Amino acid sequence: MGFRGLRALHSALRLVAAGGARCFSTRPARVPRMEYQDAIRTLNTLQTNASYLDQVKRERGDPQVQLEAMKGFLERSGLKVEDLDQLNIIHVTGTKGKGSTCAFTERILRNYGLKTGFYSSPHLVQVRERIRIDGQPISKELFSKYFWQVYNRLEETKDPGHTSMPAYFRFLTIMAFHVFLQEKVDLAVVEVGIGGAYDCTNIIRKPIVCGVSSLGIDHTSILGDTIEKIAWQKGGIFKPGVPAFTVPQPERPLEVLRVRARESSCPLYLCPDLGAFEEDDQALQLGLAGEHQRCNATLALQLSRAWLQQQGYQGTGELKDLQPSAELLGKRPVPLAPAFRPSGSMVQGLRDTEWLGRTQVLQHGPVTWYVDGAHTTSSVQACVRWFRQAALNEEKPVDGSEVRVLLFNATGDRDTAALLKLLLPCQFDYAVFCPNFTEVSAVGNADQQNFNVTLENMLTRCLENQKKWNQLMEEKVGQDLWLSPHMQVEGVGSLLKPDPLRSPLLFVPSSERALNSNSLVFPCISHALQWITQGRDPHFQAPATKGLHLHPVAGSGAVLLKEAAAIRVLVTGSLHLVGGVLKLLDQSLSQ
Repeated sequence: MGFRGLRALHSALRLVAAGGARCFSTRPARVPRMEYQDAIRTLNTLQTNASYLDQVKRERGDPQVQLEAMKGFLERSGLKVEDLDQLNIIHVTGTKGKGSTCAFTERILRNYGLKTGFYSSPHLVQVRERIRIDGQPISKELFSKYFWQVYNRLEETKDPGHTSMPAYFRFLTIMAFHVFLQEKVDLAVVEVGIGGAYDCTNIIRKPIVCGVSSLGIDHTSILGDTIEKIAWQKGGIFKPGVPAFTVPQPERPLEVLRVRARESSCPLYLCPDLGAFEEDDQALQLGLAGEHQRCNATLALQLSRAWLQQQGYQGTGELKDLQPSAELLGKRPVPLAPAFRPSGSMVQGLRDTEWLGRTQVLQHGPVTWYVDGAHTTSSVQACVRWFRQAALNEEKPVDGSEVRVLLFNATGDRDTAALLKLLLPCQFDYAVFCPNFTEVSAVGNADQQNFNVTLENMLTRCLENQKKWNQLMEEKVGQDLWLSPHMQVEGVGSLLKPDPLRSPLLFVPSSERALNSNSLVFPCISHALQWITQGRDPHFQAPATKGLHLHPVAGSGAVLLKEAAAIRVLVTGSLHLVGGVLKLLDQSLSQ
């Protein structure tokens, strides 16, 4: 984007912010707030995910540099690595499904009367979601207590010769260990942040059991650009003598995991299909929708059973009489774990599992939200299968007036064109793109502040995503549908056309050719939702604005959305986008 384009972005944003005297800030506000908000703002100064990724890139040449630095921070906070052995940890990595696997596992073990800790990332609405006890985010009071306890200890032990404070994710990892130890959990389910070998959670010496969910391509700048390199990173969590389980993987990455396990003297097993745990054609009921969740559930069953057995618990499920044939085993580089009859606690745990933002459906009057944080090729494929099936099962409007809307954003080094291409079969009437901010101004919403990515960069990315979508639609349809010649504009500097009546800011697509796609870009999630819902979602409180969009797609779309008997909205591409949407649609998540 050129200098004029950036100036245009700034000018347009000032016009939007003027009505509410709000402006976008990239610095934490110093206005006195509740202690919890002060804790979150201070946490944000420790850098967000973008800076952490850069730090990982710099240190990845020698994994010991990163792990030793993490151990140093842990010791300065008052803990030793040996102390973590008390937490009876289940350590889980993978590309997709690792969070869902952890959620299944935690819920199963909670059903045994155990006090559980669960550390995951990222959060959707509030940071404290990352640290859970008995399935619930720790309270604001507990978060504040442990945050300042750890932060002050690190402040008091500053060393001028070294980095004084850990980065955002490292700090939260250390804090989670403090919470789990002092709150005396019986076990901790710990989800790896990125990769495995170099991840800061990998200071764990003696987990009880490890798991590897489905592998795919993601975070290539950190983990490598092939699935084999990524598998090598994931296998870095294997520990001597600690059993590990994985789900069916492509042949080459599975072989990499096998070699990593052998090098670490780690017994590695392959999970059988969930059907092996079911009897008399009675399918196990899962709390998380989607066929792909069956893979995560079978991994959770094995992790839970292994943990219970290692800890000497009874009622861990009777082994099935039918064992895999020697011929079948001989074809597998990794031995197949035995199937067993799940206990009642396991069956109930799978059924009762909840995990926000993953294959989640919200029915709000005529508007149905399909929310899934898929952000890799394989996870978007699974999302598309789930959405098409879920939408197909919904009762069709009598008059047939159904409008389908895609709300999308993608960040990082992901191949957006590939992800968007996978979404084409869903046959959306409109595609809407916006950054991951709930409002144009992030001030007052410390949980979702990000000081490392500018709004201009995010909006530019959205415009690029829109352009890719339009190109895909042109290839699919091959003809112009809506953009008349006099509306074509040149350059980003001509892109912004704020409504003089202060309706939500809308960005008009720019192209040398006429576009055939009904696509729009908004500067924040709130404005996007306001256009999509047209006041018809009783749970969404739209900001007070006047007037209609001047753009023809927005105007004609508004008419259709107001008159449609059913509006079906798929929200996907980013867990951060999903979190922002859920925050606006469910006010209780912000309490």
